[in-house]
Amino acid sequence: MVNKSPIFRKSAEFLGAICGGLLITLPAIPQAVAQQSTPRVNPCPSIFYEEPHNSRVVVPQGCPPNALTQRLAAQGLLPVPATPSPDQARLGVGGEESPVPSQPGAIPPSPVPPTQGQVPPTSPQPGATLPVKPAQTPNTTIALTNSRVDIKLVNDTAANVTYQVIGDTAPRLLRGKSSVTLQRVTVPVTVTFQREDGGQLTVTPQTSSEAGTLEVTFNETPDASQGRSALRIEQNGSVFFN
Repeated sequence: MVNKSPIFRKSAEFLGAICGGLLITLPAIPQAVAQQSTPRVNPCPSIFYEEPHNSRVVVPQGCPPNALTQRLAAQGLLPVPATPSPDQARLGVGGEESPVPSQPGAIPPSPVPPTQGQVPPTSPQPGATLPVKPAQTPNTTIALTNSRVDIKLVNDTAANVTYQVIGDTAPRLLRGKSSVTLQRVTVPVTVTFQREDGGQLTVTPQTSSEAGTLEVTFNETPDASQGRSALRIEQNGSVFFN
């Protein structure tokens, strides 16, 4: 006859609860280990701060500004670089993650301090357009088509030119004695450009009889004061070179 005493039933229930807890806990251990070993991606790699990228590539918002980003922001062609986020400050510049405190109550590392003499950055308001120096007179104006423009870049030099549509394309190469047309670009827009050999470029604009088309020709110059490295097209069709 089976013993159905209260003591026997309580012992069986207690043993069942222990076994069930082990079955629930064990699968969670590999998952926790996998989560802890997931690598972190550095949003501000050190290549942004090494030549030639230091003077040719605009860093993403939130990263410490490199030479090109600071120069364009000072010219009013870019928003002032935003303060790095806590994750970006922890990852730092260079690709290796800084140690993260694991003890309860530990203080996280401070954000990367700004470069000496740098104006404290502020984030632009949503929908705000990039500012242009108030005293600057447009180099030319064009008639736009539905706030879009075709930009033809003509490299009349023998050197390769690197160009980039800020916020739209990565840096691209325009070989010497060649041209490229950027179609249906939404304004306002900023395009940066630089000779691969480090020389200076002059910029000659030419508007087309067809609305919404701008042709820009690059030529060499030994005069640094005449050198240009960016063009800006505003919503009213004003074109500025800097």
